[in-house]
Amino acid sequence: MKKPKPEPLTLPELRRAAVDLLSRRDHSRTELQRKLRPKAASADDLETLLDELAERRWQSDERFAEAYLNSRIQRGQGPMRLRYALREKGVNDRDIQQAMEGQETDWFALALETARRKFGESPDLRDQKQKARLYRFLTYRGFSSDQIAFVIDNIGNSALNDL
Repeated sequence: MKKPKPEPLTLPELRRAAVDLLSRRDHSRTELQRKLRPKAASADDLETLLDELAERRWQSDERFAEAYLNSRIQRGQGPMRLRYALREKGVNDRDIQQAMEGQETDWFALALETARRKFGESPDLRDQKQKARLYRFLTYRGFSSDQIAFVIDNIGNSALNDL
């Protein structure tokens, strides 16, 4: 037996639901649209609300992209994975590019730090299986082949520990 579909929310109720979501964390417009669509009485109401939220700057794809990047960089994710994830969340390429340029991240140093956290200060890269594991791990994390090559060349170098 299926549950009856709940009544659609009025515009003020929909606004309250959107503000509730935004009070917890920033959302991209696409995320908000996806979460609120099942609750909206009409697509027009939802678009009107989203336009209003953006106009008031309560919702901003630029701010969302910056916050998302900051949190994911702290987790050791690389630029390729971050760009892909932001596109999946509906952020346009212009906003992604601006947010990436606003970051003062040394991607090579981040890749090295991320590898050290996972594999230790000086893993034995003469072992091809270990080297392949490191390469796959950094690729999955979203680092470029140049960044990975830098890590492979420098992971055992104690002079670079202070990056």
